[in-house]
Amino acid sequence: MRRYGIPANVENVLITSGSQQALDLIGKIMINPGDLILTERPTYLGALQAWRAYQADFVITPLDDDGIRCDHELEQALSAGPKFMYILPNFHNPAGVTLSLDRRRRLVEIAEHYGIPIIEDDPYGQLRFEGQHLPPLLVLDSQRLRETGNPQNNNGYFRSGNVIYLSTISKTLAPGLRLGWVVAPQDVIQRCIMAKQGMDLHTSSFVQMVTYEVVRDGFLDAHVRKIREVYRERRDFMLDMMSTHFPPEVRWTYPQGGLFLWVTLPEQLDATEPLKEAIQQRVAYVPGTAFFPQAGGHHSLRVNFSNASLQMIETGIQRLGVVFRDALQSSERKELVQAL
Repeated sequence: MRRYGIPANVENVLITSGSQQALDLIGKIMINPGDLILTERPTYLGALQAWRAYQADFVITPLDDDGIRCDHELEQALSAGPKFMYILPNFHNPAGVTLSLDRRRRLVEIAEHYGIPIIEDDPYGQLRFEGQHLPPLLVLDSQRLRETGNPQNNNGYFRSGNVIYLSTISKTLAPGLRLGWVVAPQDVIQRCIMAKQGMDLHTSSFVQMVTYEVVRDGFLDAHVRKIREVYRERRDFMLDMMSTHFPPEVRWTYPQGGLFLWVTLPEQLDATEPLKEAIQQRVAYVPGTAFFPQAGGHHSLRVNFSNASLQMIETGIQRLGVVFRDALQSSERKELVQAL
């Protein structure tokens, strides 16, 4: 955390069994039935699953290529009084976009103005392929406190800050090593500890020891540099294959890092329908509706480029291209019949 300028001490960090447990802990200590949670549209499916279990409702704000839009729609959503807002600033899952620096600063200001905390979920921050590192919302919030004259010492942020930060080792070291962490004020950490004791008492000591041994000798840094190269190559190849094989009516994002691409089909198509044929062709994606807290996303979908060889990517995108072209042609025939 200190590498990224986050002013955390040991008492501000709780090790969790993956970042999914961190999301569940946030829900357990913060959400009452009927509470509103502000999310981006679309947003991470795992967060929706965690917080629906606590009977949360959701208010949403749209994304564009620069992340969550900090305009009147955000302020209108905040005026509804959400308990907190949930933000994925880096290489968004599922949308693949990254929150710009200007919007990060603006979001921190807006959150402070409305007195609404930010849950910053950053599982992919180290997986940047290009462009400059952008400071976490937690760092910008800490800087804001200093600039406004709030008394600071090494731990001053965590008495008055407005951001809770989540991350994980699972996206950089190994998915099977379920180890994440929460960075927050000490009283929040203490509440999380009490809630976690009822779940699993503590995160696996074996997993923590293995991770420590890997991290302390520099292996993880070298490993992250390697997977950045591998993932960037796969992203670039998938983008090339989409340009070659997808119908011109289909659009997609260009992520600067992370694991995912977000694809948008023509409005008249429902992504769940071509999925049936795609599965018959032994290729799959996640329909966009899964990532929308409310209705929407029917003509969008998420694809993953990190867990496939170049040959698999080529074959899969070729097959999806055929499936999408057939779906468009079928839709056009139906429209023609209806017109007649």
